Amino acid sequence: MLAVDLDRIDEVARNSRLFAHNKAGLIAIHDKDHGFRDGRSLRAFAEDALAQQGFREFGARIVFVTMPRLLGYAFNPISFYYCYNAQGQLGAVLHQVKNTFGGQIGYLLPVHGDGLIRQSAPKLMYVSPFFDMQGGYRFALTPPGEKLAVSIQYGTAEAKRMTATMVLKPRPFTDASILRLAAEMPLAPMKVMFAIHWQALKIFLRGAKFHSVPLINHETVIAGERE
Repeated sequence: MLAVDLDRIDEVARNSRLFAHNKAGLIAIHDKDHGFRDGRSLRAFAEDALAQQGFREFGARIVFVTMPRLLGYAFNPISFYYCYNAQGQLGAVLHQVKNTFGGQIGYLLPVHGDGLIRQSAPKLMYVSPFFDMQGGYRFALTPPGEKLAVSIQYGTAEAKRMTATMVLKPRPFTDASILRLAAEMPLAPMKVMFAIHWQALKIFLRGAKFHSVPLINHETVIAGERE
């Protein structure tokens, strides 16, 4: 995954022969893949969400964490916008969730205190058709730094239904690093999509119930407080 300050994304692209912003590249970020998904900037999307929910001051600096396009292909189950004020205080995280049916929803959640960030939100969009809409999410994550760790638990008051974890270590953003990562993890976005459908097939063959997935307009919501 790539972590980039949205105010520097074009500067980063100009200084790289392999990374592009809204253009073709070995790896790239296209604004139309995220946010409003109509070509408007990612910063405009985050600022709009922050303003709607009373967090305008935390739009001074926004660090976007996502899996970039690789050879023109992109799929991101989840991306993050870490939102800071002018004093460098992290005040909110916008969790941008996508499913394989084209749906997208954003959970804009406040941050309280330092250290491990704990947040919660109700489930408001189908992600897997093998889960109903009951329950909610519990997030535990760190801001980008010496490492980036994320844990997401999904379940109800009666039972935990799924846990997903991710721990990332930083590497310098250079063309050499990009080439090494592309060699170490070739076709990563394609593998994510393949793995999702492969696991779905195995679950279906075991007799799991399939829920019809309703259409949903992508939107940003705020839900929950630190636990």
